[in-house]
Amino acid sequence: MDENDLATDFETHRPHLRAVTLRLLGSPAEADDAVQETWLRLSRTDSSEIDNLRAWLTTVASRVALSMLRSRGTRAESPIDDAPDAPDPEPDPEARAAQADALGGALLVVLERLDPAERLAFVLHDMFGVPFDEIATVVERSPAAARQLASRARRRVRGGSAEAEADPARRREVVEAFLTAAREGDFAGLLSVLDPDVELRADRVAVAAAEAYRDRGAPDVTEQMQGAEAVARVFCGRARAAQPALLDGALGAAYAPGGRVFSAFDLVVVDGRIVAIDMIADPDVIAELDVELR
Repeated sequence: MDENDLATDFETHRPHLRAVTLRLLGSPAEADDAVQETWLRLSRTDSSEIDNLRAWLTTVASRVALSMLRSRGTRAESPIDDAPDAPDPEPDPEARAAQADALGGALLVVLERLDPAERLAFVLHDMFGVPFDEIATVVERSPAAARQLASRARRRVRGGSAEAEADPARRREVVEAFLTAAREGDFAGLLSVLDPDVELRADRVAVAAAEAYRDRGAPDVTEQMQGAEAVARVFCGRARAAQPALLDGALGAAYAPGGRVFSAFDLVVVDGRIVAIDMIADPDVIAELDVELR
């Protein structure tokens, strides 16, 4: 393919690439820079070896944007009201549309709470329908870990208009109260720190482990549970070897007897209560988490 044809093909994908980079970076100027860098990389590549140009360009543009996110530090972002609507990959279009409407102009504020890898996984998958095996190559993690990144990001995004707990001391107080109540079998204490509509999501390894120990009194655990009473029953009288831990820099908890991490609990705290818990036991995901026991 000659350079003119390549440039023409690239231009057909430019709106998509700008939409992706704009959602990732939040800055129109930076998005344009990322798209231009993507073109430069394409122009230096043998295009005959590219099977799917759109997928290749999306991956490259995402890598460029991820590098920019990681290097720029915290700063104000420009409005992105001019971003085109993204396709909805979720099975429940009405719910996804409602979430997008609820975020509205607060989208940048919500995305800014995410670390770069979480932000990329959420934007690419939830907004643009990119498969996790493709996202995994961008963030250099396994597909399972990429899925978990998006899941964790989704918990925070669903907080939308609610302000996540920013005070580290207050957050730690909530986490420790949760673990103490769990260890002591204090059902009322658990209810006091769990939001009435708290959501628990467990990966398949965690669900299988609970099933294997059902004869020892392990509680019923499904991949998705909601409500303070149901979630409290999962943890009541348990978590004896769990302790506070930083999970990729965010305070949560980890089950780590003898210092070896077997499972992790990613917690979203809003207004002094836990509104979401991700129970992570997949060894591949655990291995790729940066876990620091506290």
